[in-house]
Amino acid sequence: MEYNHMLEGEQWDSFRVVDGEFPDEKDLEKYDGFVISGSSHDAFQDTDWILKLCDIIKKLDDMNKKVLGICFGHQLIARAKGGKVGRARKGPELCLGNITIVKEAATPENYFGEEVPANLRIIKCHQDEVLELPQNAKLLAYSSMYEVEMYSIKDNFLCIQGHPEYNRDILFDIIDRVLAGGHIKVFVLSLFFLL
Repeated sequence: MEYNHMLEGEQWDSFRVVDGEFPDEKDLEKYDGFVISGSSHDAFQDTDWILKLCDIIKKLDDMNKKVLGICFGHQLIARAKGGKVGRARKGPELCLGNITIVKEAATPENYFGEEVPANLRIIKCHQDEVLELPQNAKLLAYSSMYEVEMYSIKDNFLCIQGHPEYNRDILFDIIDRVLAGGHIKVFVLSLFFLL
């Protein structure tokens, strides 16, 4: 997927870690921040590339680098920092869902602009979840389905289970692929849209 909303002068490098493509460790310092995106893989697997990515997450934390974890990234950061991840206890989710912001934990200047909203609607597409937060993580949001929808660690990790980068067209494409692949038998599909 290509993103065309970069600021002038920004440069983004993409690495397919699932194929063994990682940034060189000596180059980590040159980056202002990192995004660890979603994946169809399970963050609790012990494959070589997942274990290597866990090691890089620990290095990025030692370097105080800014890291945004989305879905799989949210789960993998929790794992790398000592939390627990696994199959979603209440089942998978593919929907536009509400998450409730923990007002006491979220401050406007950190993530939300001038005012902290009571809740957010976000596209969710996952079958795994963070079961237990790392010891030093701060819960920022939860939902009726999942206890951990968003969290932060210090001021350099922000992690969210949902997909703020997705739009309705991307969600419909995912739904088409799930239906075509026969995966609909695995979970109940719930879609709620405000039109």
